Amino acid sequence: MRFNCFISMSHKSGFVNIVGNPNVGKSTLMNLFVGERISIATFKSQTTRHRIMGIVNEEDCQIVFSDTPGVLKPNYKLQESMRAFSDSALCDVDVLVYVTDTVETEEKNADFIEAVNELNVPKLVLINKIDLTDEKHLIELVERWKKLIPNSEIYPVSAKARFNVDNVMKRIKQLLPDSPPYFDKDQLTDKPMRFFVSEIIREKILLFYDKEIPYCVEVVVDEYKEADDIVRIQATINVEHESQKGIIIGRGGFALKKVSTEARKSLEKFIQKKVFLRIFVKVDKDWRNSTRELTHFGYK
Repeated sequence: MRFNCFISMSHKSGFVNIVGNPNVGKSTLMNLFVGERISIATFKSQTTRHRIMGIVNEEDCQIVFSDTPGVLKPNYKLQESMRAFSDSALCDVDVLVYVTDTVETEEKNADFIEAVNELNVPKLVLINKIDLTDEKHLIELVERWKKLIPNSEIYPVSAKARFNVDNVMKRIKQLLPDSPPYFDKDQLTDKPMRFFVSEIIREKILLFYDKEIPYCVEVVVDEYKEADDIVRIQATINVEHESQKGIIIGRGGFALKKVSTEARKSLEKFIQKKVFLRIFVKVDKDWRNSTRELTHFGYK
């Protein structure tokens, strides 16, 4: 007589939210975890404005990562929305990853750390940029964070050098609850292509312009048409004042041309197709404090 044997294999799935103050390396770590360039990452604070999902799919697990804006005390309505995205990461979470680094002041945003401590989920504190400090200071930081976020696991890491990132990933997998996948196994993110186009253009603005200019800008993709051999994109850079429009365009259009050229190169690498990109600049007065405009731009 012949018997069929069925072996039940457990599957793990969970939501892993990455939080912390601005400019500590959350987006870089998110991209390393996911293995794809999901979040733009620059040396400037407040680079991430939205809560961005990146999904890791393996045969026996699905990890739904969320990158979030840096925790800050809002000065205008856009920052209120960004803080709301950060706060929302403390809900519906299975593993919380709190990222700090070796140079920030850990006392900032004590109210957020207090909210983190109230969570009854596994917490991993990643001390990033350890390549910028010495062993003595690192030991002091580890002891400090053990007191600030008790019942957490502390991991010194370097996103730049990819040091200890694999060990953190292994630990995250161990902490996931048993669950079927929440998303299709071939899904990488919850964001549409237009979102990544606007983010790549905004990344170039963050890199090429100084002072307040990058923080007064919102990029909207007006047209995205994909053919077999080319993608045609039209986008608008929205600024708050006429003077900012002049700076974005630059003398003889040179500055805008540089943004367009570099964005097109990055988009062709991201989309894996030839890209024709047209960018316009428009004044949208005080959009950062307009509930209507923030809703239109997807912040509400």
